[in-house]
Amino acid sequence: MTGSPPVRVLVVEDEPIAAEAHRLYVDRTPGFTAVGVAGTGALAREALTRRQVDLVLLDMNLPDTHGTDVVRWLRATGQDVDVLAVTSARELATVRAAVSAGVVGYLLKPFTYPALRDRLTAYADYRDRLAGHGDLTGQDDVDRALDAVRAPRPAVLPKGMSRETLEAVVTALRGADGSATEGLSAAQTGELIGASRITARRYLEHLADAGLVARSPRYGTAGRPEVGYRWR
Repeated sequence: MTGSPPVRVLVVEDEPIAAEAHRLYVDRTPGFTAVGVAGTGALAREALTRRQVDLVLLDMNLPDTHGTDVVRWLRATGQDVDVLAVTSARELATVRAAVSAGVVGYLLKPFTYPALRDRLTAYADYRDRLAGHGDLTGQDDVDRALDAVRAPRPAVLPKGMSRETLEAVVTALRGADGSATEGLSAAQTGELIGASRITARRYLEHLADAGLVARSPRYGTAGRPEVGYRWR
């Protein structure tokens, strides 16, 4: 995308911390700029009416409407805006509805910056291939254009870390949300997922560095200070 204007992105997310993280992720990605954040479907429609937007990062579970309704509204108004679903909604019905409405991708939360960066980079390639006018030369060109926007390979985790264990740690933290104000220690997390304290701590620190987990001081039973990890 060298020399091209940046892709203008609207973040639609009702959780303030997640919305700010997504906005920062967009601005960190070369060739992209966040032009606004909306916490509801109504605010999203308002922003899309008065701002120039190329791509929407859209949560499916909004407080006033469903994300697919926002996509259908976009299509009905004829706006040339693409949508990347960024959501925790895993129901097959939701995925089918989003695809039917015309999203260009579906990224499940939680995710780290590299995962979103790779999706945005793939979208930029897709956008470049379809820029301008004229005809594609044949089926190979069509396939290459569509392949560009399909899900890239998952972001590589640090050496020695597995995606299954990472998801187990995330599940443990989210399950403790609200019941443990100081968060879980590495030892508690390890016990929940069936791993050592050292292993659990490595994954917890990885999530904290990615901005998905908050660290806070807490005290163990013996009065020794330790770190608590809480899902943001």
